[in-house]
Amino acid sequence: MTPNMTFALTLPARIRFGRGASLDAVPEIAALGRRLVLVHGRSAKRAEPLRAALVAAGCEVTAMSCAREPTLPMLLDALSHARESAPDAVVAVGGGAVLDMGKALAALLPSTAGAPLDHLEVVGAGLPLTVPPLPCAAVPTTAGTGSEATRNAVIGVPDHARKVSLRDDRMVPDIAIIDPALMDGTPAPQTLASGFDAVTQVIEPFLSCRANPFTDALARPAIGMGLRALVKLMEGGEQKAARDDLAWVAHVSGIALANAGLGAVHGLAGVLGGETGAPHGVICARLLPHVLSALDRSADTESTRLRLSEVCGEIDAIVPGGLDGLTEWMSRHGLGELPVLDKATRDRIAGAAQDASSMKASPVLFEARELAAILSAAESPGKGTG
Repeated sequence: MTPNMTFALTLPARIRFGRGASLDAVPEIAALGRRLVLVHGRSAKRAEPLRAALVAAGCEVTAMSCAREPTLPMLLDALSHARESAPDAVVAVGGGAVLDMGKALAALLPSTAGAPLDHLEVVGAGLPLTVPPLPCAAVPTTAGTGSEATRNAVIGVPDHARKVSLRDDRMVPDIAIIDPALMDGTPAPQTLASGFDAVTQVIEPFLSCRANPFTDALARPAIGMGLRALVKLMEGGEQKAARDDLAWVAHVSGIALANAGLGAVHGLAGVLGGETGAPHGVICARLLPHVLSALDRSADTESTRLRLSEVCGEIDAIVPGGLDGLTEWMSRHGLGELPVLDKATRDRIAGAAQDASSMKASPVLFEARELAAILSAAESPGKGTG
């Protein structure tokens, strides 16, 4: 699979990276507008210093909580409350769920015509935004989704038991601020789940049929960097340098996926998460070794096999136990498990995943029975990679 030499790039207009970057960026955020909606997670603790600094800079800040992965009812409620303050811009400070909520608010607040469902993929009409989004600043507090660099927001739709995207090139945040200090002390299970989401998001773009020289330059070195950082944090305890590395990997994973696409892990994850409510990072971590093994059995081009060999070689060299022991290693360090599904549910998820947008970039177009087998293997940590 030769990298695509014809490509376009979508990136944040401004990126700040480094410890202390969140407070250093206050003048830039304040320049987005005087009235701000600030979205944070269940707790406002990590967002409070930035909120206080923005108020001191003369901004009116309306704080809103997004305590879990956003759903369409949550988004509709947030839009109603946010419109009361007539914001000029949106600031999102939190994990991937918070950033997705913030980006969705920025995208939909300017327009009162139509329903948000009209703009959602798969379950809605997927219509483009009719009005440009509000300016948006995104500040991740976990090293995971890279949402501060992507053009979509993932929204759960309970009525359809799916997680789908609200997508528009203009949804890439105007300012992406990656401050690894905000990630210090994240509990090990959360670090592992979000970290493997990030690692998966550099592996899948590297294997993608849409890979290009730019995404390769970011994704390939980030695979080993992310794995080493996770091993250090799991085996050696809290380390600032490892947090910095993982924050970088998460950020470039967002750029890579926005410009090269993903694959079967995320194609399955969106459907499985919508169906079961299992955390996205846990799903990706549990699926990864089994998808890699399935790719190894099915890859039919020399280029894909070579790239896959590089990925698996990194895992074998860095993670104790290698690819065959990856599932057990993750379990030993507290990663959650997937729910056990009945065959009918598993088959339904596998069939729906074939139509997921993430699946379109996979180097192998899996049949539904193959996807169902991946799900079955990932449900039990004791099954290995088969």
